[in-house]
Parts: sequence; structure tokens; C-alpha cells
Amino acid sequence: MNYGYFDEKNKEYVITKPDTPSAWANYLGSPEYGAIISNNAGGYSFVKSGANGRVSRYRFNSVTTDQPGRYVYLRDLDKGDFWSASWMPVGKSLDDYKTECRHGTAYTVISSEYDNIKTESLYYVPKGKTYEVWRVKVTNSDTKERKLAVTGYVEFTNEPNYEQDQVNLQYTLFISRTYFKDSFIKQVYNENFKDPRKERFFGLAGQNVSKFCGDRDKFVGKWRGYQNPIGIEAGLNGDLNYCGNSCGALQSDIILKPGETKELIYLLGEKPEAEAMSIINSYNNSDVCEKELNELKNYWHEKLSNLQVKTPDDKFNNMVNVWNAYQCFITFIWSRAASFQYCGLRNGFGYRDTVQDIQGIIHLDPEMAVQQIKFMLSAQVTNGAGLPLVKYTHNPPNEDKPGDPSYDAETKHDSYRADDALWLFPTIYKYITETGNIAFLDEVVHFANDGESGTVYDHLKRAIDFSMNNLGNHELPAGLHADWNDCLRLGKKGESTFVAFQLYYAVKLMKIYAEDRNDTEYVNYLDSLFTKLNGIFNNHCWNGDRWIRGFMEDGKIIGQKGDPEASMWLNPQSWGVISGASSEEQAIASMDSVYRELNTPYGVMVMYPAYAEHGMHGVTLMHCFNNGVKENAGIFSQPQGWVILAESLLGRGDRAYEYWKEAAPSSYNDNADLRVLEPYVHGQFIEGKQSQFPGKAHVHWLTGTASTVMVGTVEGILGLRPELNGLVINPSIPSEWKGFEMTKTFRGKKLNIKVSNPNGSQSGVKSVTVNGEKIDGLLITENVLKDVNDIVVEM
Repeated sequence: MNYGYFDEKNKEYVITKPDTPSAWANYLGSPEYGAIISNNAGGYSFVKSGANGRVSRYRFNSVTTDQPGRYVYLRDLDKGDFWSASWMPVGKSLDDYKTECRHGTAYTVISSEYDNIKTESLYYVPKGKTYEVWRVKVTNSDTKERKLAVTGYVEFTNEPNYEQDQVNLQYTLFISRTYFKDSFIKQVYNENFKDPRKERFFGLAGQNVSKFCGDRDKFVGKWRGYQNPIGIEAGLNGDLNYCGNSCGALQSDIILKPGETKELIYLLGEKPEAEAMSIINSYNNSDVCEKELNELKNYWHEKLSNLQVKTPDDKFNNMVNVWNAYQCFITFIWSRAASFQYCGLRNGFGYRDTVQDIQGIIHLDPEMAVQQIKFMLSAQVTNGAGLPLVKYTHNPPNEDKPGDPSYDAETKHDSYRADDALWLFPTIYKYITETGNIAFLDEVVHFANDGESGTVYDHLKRAIDFSMNNLGNHELPAGLHADWNDCLRLGKKGESTFVAFQLYYAVKLMKIYAEDRNDTEYVNYLDSLFTKLNGIFNNHCWNGDRWIRGFMEDGKIIGQKGDPEASMWLNPQSWGVISGASSEEQAIASMDSVYRELNTPYGVMVMYPAYAEHGMHGVTLMHCFNNGVKENAGIFSQPQGWVILAESLLGRGDRAYEYWKEAAPSSYNDNADLRVLEPYVHGQFIEGKQSQFPGKAHVHWLTGTASTVMVGTVEGILGLRPELNGLVINPSIPSEWKGFEMTKTFRGKKLNIKVSNPNGSQSGVKSVTVNGEKIDGLLITENVLKDVNDIVVEM
């Protein structure tokens, strides 16, 4: 079934049926003040940390799905009938209740109409601010005057720590109280501490408060729920909380003439009383909301405008131009902080996650990206590894590290990952080639620990050193605690083919820098590593038509042909191509094996068959999962970007595009009940063919899939491949595309690119013309570019 559509012009996804298969969400603000909102106004808010900064409550995985949230109730004071401005929580019959939700770039608008009353609720966090705004317009479409009680409602947490608030009730039920302060409910917890940081507010501008309530249990009533709270049915009575559970409920009684509209502006945040009052007063002019909304739209739309495509596939265009790009920014900003599945308990940045996420926005905002690159470089330990979890309180160059009791106790990560620091190489290469800023290699950045600093070039050398100082029995990089796949524990002497290909790619990119710097001694060292690794790959890792996954510490091979389970793994095959380690023959054979053994209508499985009878205790941890889900032969979504890129590099555009369509959420817009998750953003994984529900997607929004698929699409299918001296355009597209257009900002220049494919080729460029002049080869050097350029690529 179809529940909505893409509005590319306004950069919105429009939900026309509110009874979606799951809560379809959007993100507002930033982790400084973050808010997650569903199409039915469910969700929660927090300050700085989803784990330790909760402002409002949300009940995960509950029977009453997607509650509580940011609710606005309306009651007809003559009839006694009541409903909500979003379909839920009241849930009126959809025969009588009409609604639409428009998720946009950092804002959401929910419109409704019931009994001749229209509402439009705009939710957003103003740019650069640390509170949220709900602007509600109520319009009388009736032919007679209507008297309404309009009530805004939020359920506060009693304690900002999520676990304490939900579990340690013998403490948290006795620390909170509320006050009414003319136009807002003030909540205080641990009041005797006299700490202004322990105050929250829920206020109203634009209308007077007629009645109020600050006690959740009095608002809801005995044996009731948010669908029928007594505070709405009978009206609020001025109850305030002392112990128990705090809430904010503000009722305004309004009279609307036929055709009349009135606005109510609710504000929520964690601010002391005087500041809260000042914020509320600043919204008595309703024009403020329109100005702030336009500021948000302009900010995000300008970023997205740095790459826009027009291809024959509207689903492709919507993902590249808006939703895949916007999701890349969200994962970049939020990491894995909070969602409807992540409860916010990861109190820091995962190293590999964050460095990978950066890649997805480099082509859109390289200057935003480089700040995070520097931050992650400062989380690199002096031995070359990355800190598995970079704390929000990260303190380079005096940070603790795995093995230090303080770090192990706080983060629960007591050992290094094999792959973490190797993600720096493609990420930094993408930044340098996108901007031409080769001098970045000479910038000095702290290491995490021991008071040390070094140039970026030094940091990269240390990353290679870490791999070379942690080799297994065949002298390939050891798998250590994990190698991207957190369910594969190969140990200190077990080896990962995937990480070995990452190292090979790192050496390849590092050699470009070393040659540019005339670092001859290091070039020679890197050449020796190439020779050594190639020999090991061909002597120990090639298995006829596939690369093995690796070796256990006892020498047992994982992922070889003929194994009863897990005989075929995706990542070594795609990374053999991406790294350049696979010969042409190996590349074709291994990727054909992927298509034959791992592909499904919903994407490519991470491995197959699932571990069920032959899992190895302490090594193949994925056998804890049901067959066909997550790392146990599920369609893990992040590697889909790598397989798209690999096929594109091989010039097989039809297959790259087939993989793109299988992975793209937009492909399932008309079959949303199968996918369940939002059809506009990627999830963490999709159930594979051994599952009872193949095609069902899980864990929305915050996933490295956004970045990998964006890179696979932009560099692979679209063929936009920056190099040190300019830009190569070498598309790998479906043969059915007879052409497409792109606009791109590159090093401050605007490129208007037209690709012509009259013969239906999958790849191969016949000629490139820049501003009317044909160039030699495919590299468009920076010196031939003007401020605005017309580029024609003929395939």
C-alpha cells in the first residue's frame, strides 16, 4: 500500500494516510537540542545527550505504539466532542478525520480537519537555538461560530538520565514538581540543589492560558490513556505535581467566527524561569515563526543544492537530491545518539560510524565535514588505532584509552577494532580531492592521549603502523575485537580479509600523498607492502570464485566454498574491487558469485547461508540472531553502497542500478507494508531470504547506509570522482538511460553537466567537452574551470 508521496519541489515527504506500518519520523534541531517527531506527533526531546539529557518522555517498543509526544487536543465546548491535531493519540475514525503530515528539512507540518475545524501544526527547533516551537493554526471552516478548548501537552521526564527515569522509580518519583507561571508550566527536579540547569518549561504565546495542569496522572485520569484523558474530556483543574510524574498542559478557550484563524505557539525547553519567560515573550509576534521556518529551509536547501540530478528515474532523483542527502547530514550530526530504536544509551561517537558518516556530506559541505575529520583525528590513539567510543566529553591530548581502567569502565569498550582508523583514508582522500586542499595533510592535530600531536600525514602513517603491528599468522591484519562486523571476533592472531583490503586501499591512497610530497623512502615502503599483500591474497585468500572472509586464530578458514554455512560473504568481494586488489578476472568472478549467491529482490545479504548449526562460540556471534536477520544472513544495508560502487567501477551500470533499486527506500513507496520503515530513509538492515519476513526493514535513520549508498551513487553510478588535480566524470548507468543532467558545486565553481548516452551504453566515455572545448582524457583540471561551466559528457 501507498501511504504518501515525494514532493521534490518542496523537498518534503508527504504522508497522506496516518496509519503507517510504523512511526515514520523526522529529526528537528541538533544534539545541542534534539527532537524526534513522528507523523502522528509522537517522539521525544533532549539536551546534548539522548542518554543523559532527556526533557520529554517516550516509551520504546510499547503496545501503545508511538507515545507520548507533542500533543495538541481540541474540544468543542458546546458538543463535548474532542480530538487531536494529529490523528493520534485520540485516533478518530478516518472516515471523518482527514490529515496530512509533511516531513521537511528539520521541520514537520501536520494538518488535520475534523468537524469543520482545520488545524495546521508546525514543529521545529529554530536554527542555533536550544528549545522547540509548535505553532498551531486553528481555522473555523463552519458556517457558524465555534467555541473550542485547545490544549497543548507534553510529558516531562522526572530525571534526564533515561534509565534512571524509567527504572529507578523509588528515586525519580520523588524529585520533581511543577509550578504555573502565568504563561507556562515550570518543572523543577532536585529543587533543593538550587541549580537553574534543572528547570524545564512548557509555555504558550499568542493566546491566554485559560486552565493548566502540571500533574500527568491528574491529566490522564484513572484507568485512561492519552486517547481519552480526563483533563481533555472534563477540562483542566489547575493540578500541579509534587512527587509523581510531571507534565505540561495549557488550555486556551477560544471563539472562532466562520472563516477565522487563530494561532497558538507552544514552546518547550530546558531553561531557567527568567530565560523561559523571555523566550515565550519573543513569540508574541507570530511572524517570528515564519521567519525561522524560512531560515531553516534556506539553510538546508542551500546545502542540498550543491548536487542536484535529473535522471529518467524520479525515485532516484528524490533520494539523491533530497532524502539520501538529508539523511547523510542527520547521521553526520547525530551519529547514533537517539531514534525510535536507539534509546540514547550510546553516550559518545562510534569511531568507524562517525568517520564513515563524514563521507556522505563531503560533496555537499566539505567545510562542515573537515571539522569532524579533525575531531576524529584527535580521537586517534598514539599507537594508530581509533578510540572505539569517543566520549562526548572527549579531551585530547589527555584522553584515556582501551586498557585504562577509567576508559574501560566508562565506555565498556576495553579493546581496539581492526578497521577503525583505516576509515580515515578514504574519508580524508574524499575531502582533499573535493576541495583541492592538499595542505590539509600538514595541519597539526592532537592525538587522543599522551600529550602528543602530529600532522595529518603523521596520523595516517600511524594508522598503517597499527595494522602492520597487529598481524596474524599469515601476516594479514588481525581481526582483533571486530572488523566492521561486530559479530565476528577473529582475535589477535585471526585475520580479516576485509580489513586487509582496507589496508591495501589505504596504502594505495597514501602512496598518492607520498609521491606528491617526494617522500621517496615511504613510497618504497608502500610499494613493498603492495607486493607483500598481493602475494598473500593470491596464495591464501582466493578461493576459486570468491575471496574468503578470513582466518580464525587456529587457522580455520571462514567463508570458503563448500562450507555448510556462511560459505559466501559480501564485503571481501566488493572491497576487493574498491581497493584495486582484485585482478580483472577475480573482480568479475567474485562479483558474479555475489549476484548468484547473495542477491535477493530486497538487496544483497551480508553472507549466506546463516549460521544455525555450525557457528563457532566466541567467534561468530551472529548466530545469536534468528536466521536471515542482522549479521546472520540478513541484508545489512550499509554494504549495499559498497556493492553499488564495486559494480560501477567494473563498468556494469545495469547491475549497479539494479542493486541501487533493491536498496533504495523509495523503491518501496508503493509497497510500504512490506518494508514497514519509512520509504524515504535507509534502515540498518532488511530481513533476508531465510527469514519468515523477507523484505522487512529495521532500525531507521541513524545508519551508515546513508553515507555508503550516497558515495556508491555519486562516485559510482553518476561517476563524479574527484582527484587531486580536478574532477573525473565517468558514469556507470543503466543502459535504458539515454542521458541525464547534473548541477554540482566543485571547488567554488558551478558545473552544469549534461550526459548523453545515445547508444545505451552502461559505461565508457567517448568525449568530454568543457565550455565548448573538448579535453584530452576524462580529467577536468581545475585550471580550465570558470565560475560557471557547461560540461557535456558523451558516452
